[in-house]
Amino acid sequence: MTRRVPDLPEALIRKHLQEVLDTCRETNTRPSVLMLARRLDLTNTTFRRRYPEIAREIAEHRTTPAAQRNGPTEHDKLVARNAKLRRRNRDLTAQLALAAAQIQHLALRVAQMQEELESQAKVVPIADRRQFGRRRG
Repeated sequence: MTRRVPDLPEALIRKHLQEVLDTCRETNTRPSVLMLARRLDLTNTTFRRRYPEIAREIAEHRTTPAAQRNGPTEHDKLVARNAKLRRRNRDLTAQLALAAAQIQHLALRVAQMQEELESQAKVVPIADRRQFGRRRG
């Protein structure tokens, strides 16, 4: 059998609704009728049947993005800024790696071209003095 649930004053329901909305705003979640119904010790169906206008209000809060209702919070601003900085950091890291690879390629290319130039000019390398000194010793 079902239990008889007394009608609750609308002021009490509105008070709990505001608390649910505040909690959802702080935790960045969407409010639901079920949240409020549980808080009032009612079933979801009973709440919707007895308080349809409040259920519609909650539905409007669910469909309207939080940014349109309240504007971005400080937390939202920091999260967005952090994400932007992370993207920029990733881009700069990728560009740095590419620049280092290009410098390495150019250094190898210069060494190769220098060898080719010396071989075409028939340049004989002179022994390094340190190497020369070791041979005597």
